[in-house]
Amino acid sequence: SPYSFQGLGEQGLEILAEARERTGLPFVTEALDSAKVDLVAQYADMIQIGTRNMQNFILLKAVGKTRKPVLLKRGMSATMTETLMSAEYLMSNGAREVVICERGIRTFANHARNTLDISIIPALKRESHLPVIVDPSHSSGQHYSVIPHALAGIGAGADGLIVDVHDRPEEALCDGPQALLPEEFSHLMEMARGVSAAMGKSIGAPHTG
Repeated sequence: SPYSFQGLGEQGLEILAEARERTGLPFVTEALDSAKVDLVAQYADMIQIGTRNMQNFILLKAVGKTRKPVLLKRGMSATMTETLMSAEYLMSNGAREVVICERGIRTFANHARNTLDISIIPALKRESHLPVIVDPSHSSGQHYSVIPHALAGIGAGADGLIVDVHDRPEEALCDGPQALLPEEFSHLMEMARGVSAAMGKSIGAPHTG
């Protein structure tokens, strides 16, 4: 909606850069407009292409030319081939590190915000060398199903997760209903380590700053 919170612009980038300085954690943030790509690239360690921009080819070319790592979210109605072709647009214009994110697709189901397409994870990994991660927050839209979606993604072979976390989700300016509390996120990570271990993988220790 045009009436929803639209972000903080460069002020938000400055806040994220300060958080990186304090914690040592790199950050990824979205570029919405090809005219703003250079500004985002000045601050961000990784640039996100959102689901609605997955086939914005002018934006993809501009982001690729920055040579920054890119997080490419699958379009909500995109096929696997269309998703991989968007990744090709990025890489053919200079991007060397691209991560594909499955964040749910649009279906007839009305019990969740989107439908997490577990089947595309092994298919993408078979057809491409690119890492594949899952966004269980946007696929579910509700905090109670984030953890099951996340664990299902790991079980299907996902290389990582992107999860919304907020200490006061009822006060969040956007996506509050799908945000985990910090203690819920810690619980998720405990279970994720168990699922990963069962698959012969491991998850590193938490970053301590």
